[in-house]
Amino acid sequence: MQTQTEKRYYTREEYLALEEPAEYKSEYLDGEIVPMAGGTTNHNHIIVNLVAHLKFALRGQNYNLFTSDVRLWIPAYRRYTYPDIMAIAGEPVYETGSATTITNPLIIIEVLSKSTRSYDQSDKFRCYRSIPEFKEYILIDQYKFYIEQFAKNSDGKWVLTEYESPESLLTMVSLNFQISFSDIYEMVNFQIRED
Repeated sequence: MQTQTEKRYYTREEYLALEEPAEYKSEYLDGEIVPMAGGTTNHNHIIVNLVAHLKFALRGQNYNLFTSDVRLWIPAYRRYTYPDIMAIAGEPVYETGSATTITNPLIIIEVLSKSTRSYDQSDKFRCYRSIPEFKEYILIDQYKFYIEQFAKNSDGKWVLTEYESPESLLTMVSLNFQISFSDIYEMVNFQIRED
């Protein structure tokens, strides 16, 4: 006879206390702690390429860039996540004064992996949309030339633009910024297996 293990739920305070000394990051989903998958070299190349180009292009402007070392708090859904890249207009608004967690991204960029693709495209996006400052969501495929860009228009509707040609140019709606696929996917090798 098998016994079923009872699922444990944690308070935000318990999660934060466990997360601080942890070797690996976990997300918090309204009481549930979910370990994050590790990244691939392609995933890392895409993030580094984007951050390098964004940082250079936004020099002297009032934007802050953060990578997945900074946590995002989504109060409407009681979730902590670690987006791959966040851009913030102006100064970051910190949750409870802690410099490890922000609440006001303008743009969120996620590099899709096989294990997180569905979550990033659906439930996570739904939660992100509850953030008042949030205006643009970019999903980058690390296995082929493909990007989905969701931008909130003046009517409050989210508009999808898809890019799938190696010659494409991604134009961010919320920033004065463009980047070619050759720059985004520099050093990415689609032949490398994920093991």
